Amino acid sequence: MEKRTLGNSNLEITPIIMGTWQAGKKMWVGIEDTETVKGIRSAFEAGITTVDTAEVYGDGYSERIVAQALSDVRSECIYATKVFANHLKYDQVIEACNRSLKNLQTDYIDLYQIHWPSGSFKSEIVPIEETMNALNHLKKQGKIRAIGVSNFSRSQLAEACQYGQIDSLQPPYSLFWRKVENDAMPYCLENNISIIAYSPLAQGLLTGKFKGDHKFAEGDHRSKNELFKPENFKNVQAAIEKLIPIATRHNCTLAQLSLAWLIAQPMTNAIAGARNEKQSTNNAKAVEVNLSPAEIEEIDGIGRIVTDNLDDNPVMWNFNS
Repeated sequence: MEKRTLGNSNLEITPIIMGTWQAGKKMWVGIEDTETVKGIRSAFEAGITTVDTAEVYGDGYSERIVAQALSDVRSECIYATKVFANHLKYDQVIEACNRSLKNLQTDYIDLYQIHWPSGSFKSEIVPIEETMNALNHLKKQGKIRAIGVSNFSRSQLAEACQYGQIDSLQPPYSLFWRKVENDAMPYCLENNISIIAYSPLAQGLLTGKFKGDHKFAEGDHRSKNELFKPENFKNVQAAIEKLIPIATRHNCTLAQLSLAWLIAQPMTNAIAGARNEKQSTNNAKAVEVNLSPAEIEEIDGIGRIVTDNLDDNPVMWNFNS
């Protein structure tokens, strides 16, 4: 799989990235460790050498699963993890990084990201300068190789950039959720900051497997996803019907088509999670789907059936409902 340079760093990442939120099990159902490990490993074997995790995914459990899957090929991988919003004071960042290093069984993290801006989820407000000072210190020590942010707005990203080199932004971004295009994306393009899109399949909606009568199991966080609200879900189904003929034309799945469209966007890479080997290898094949400029524009228009009817809320989940 052809690699791309991460921002202004010297790191090379794959355009499809293995996502491991599900590996932490918390807020997911039906996850089996053995299948997850196989899934991560098969992603690597299919050419996906970049893996994204976070300390908050199962309180370090996801990081430990990543280590279990990839420790013997660590030097061939790019590890990206994140520090959560409640650990953004200087000493907390250092401690969190050391915990992640231990969980990942490594002495360096390739990309270390601020998971959510200070103040998110009722966390204490910490000046971004303090957090960036800690990250810059870790970088000088060689414990991290690049700094990224996640869920930051354009103004928050610009402020963080005043205190150090930011090489990536991780926003929710898919054909059905495109808020970043009108906010932080122009800044990223101007400053050569890579976009690492999470939920690139809109949490499974872009696979086409969800029907109108779907009921989520107790504890499945997708029940809080704005796109699953009845008024939005109706538009999702209409868009899916229009995408199917394009996928058929390319002899690919809807998921592969959606990933191919996303990684064709400027500076954009996609984090695709997988529960098992089959899902991992199918995700990797998205790089083989070659879309013409006309098809990219056609798919863009289809996506707007959904996105033009969403409200202004930048967060995909309503965890308070």
